[in-house]
Amino acid sequence: MSDRITLKGISAKGFHGVLDFEKRDGQTFVVDVEMDVDLSQAGTSDDLADTVNYAEVAGDVVALVEGESLDLIEALADRIAAKVLTRPLVESVVVSVHKPQAPVGHPFTDVAVTVERLRETPVVVAIGSNMGDPLETIQNAVSALWLALDLKSASRVYETAPVGGPAQSAYLNAVVVGTTSLSPQRLLRTLQDIELDHGRVRKERWGPRTLDLDLIQYGDPVFDTDVRLSTEALTLPHPRAHERAFVLVPWVDADAEAALRVDGQVRRVAELVSEVGSAGVSLGPDVDLMEDGW
Repeated sequence: MSDRITLKGISAKGFHGVLDFEKRDGQTFVVDVEMDVDLSQAGTSDDLADTVNYAEVAGDVVALVEGESLDLIEALADRIAAKVLTRPLVESVVVSVHKPQAPVGHPFTDVAVTVERLRETPVVVAIGSNMGDPLETIQNAVSALWLALDLKSASRVYETAPVGGPAQSAYLNAVVVGTTSLSPQRLLRTLQDIELDHGRVRKERWGPRTLDLDLIQYGDPVFDTDVRLSTEALTLPHPRAHERAFVLVPWVDADAEAALRVDGQVRRVAELVSEVGSAGVSLGPDVDLMEDGW
């Protein structure tokens, strides 16, 4: 269940309509915006950075109303919804565009179009395990991820040598690619809950673990929609993904056209694999995670 921020009665003059005089003279449009937002952090931090700046949202709405002339308020409502959803904390939005001066030809008080849009953000999650039964754990984790993601593809399972930390067993690793309506922060908490459900205990950095779920990327750097974030709890994109073969090799397997932002530059993941190499990474058990994980 999400929290909600509501803006009602944002008013601006626009030139939207199919009739010539509407495009020539313009009229007043009124917009309501209801945003489902993850406000859990803002409730404790009291920090504007942890919420949606609704003054900025109102400014975006006014700019769209006053901007390009459209024939239909349906199109205007859709553009407003798309703009609101560019804010990472917004998980869904309901936009109503009122046209109280519409040339209806009969007595009326208002006419409005309402659209509801859900965030569908591409995300990449890396999975690793080297305790208990790693293959079963990874399969169960993929099943759990279906509740948070609309999974599009999954890599094969790879066996990888541990990097850093104490002496420990080899890992099984995989990468899944999908879309989500959850904010980055809510998705992170969901991944951590899945880890806990599988007995994850955070005792030693780079130590063995029953399950590791890393949010590698949120959004698409090719279209400049990837979220760049650096907080104590979450850094996006993952700051070490570009140098980890056990992430890059499965990722290319799951998505041959994958891209990652590295030091501000958008790089093909396949190119990063050629630079980093694949030493210590080999194919593991032959399973189909998209089928066997569900």
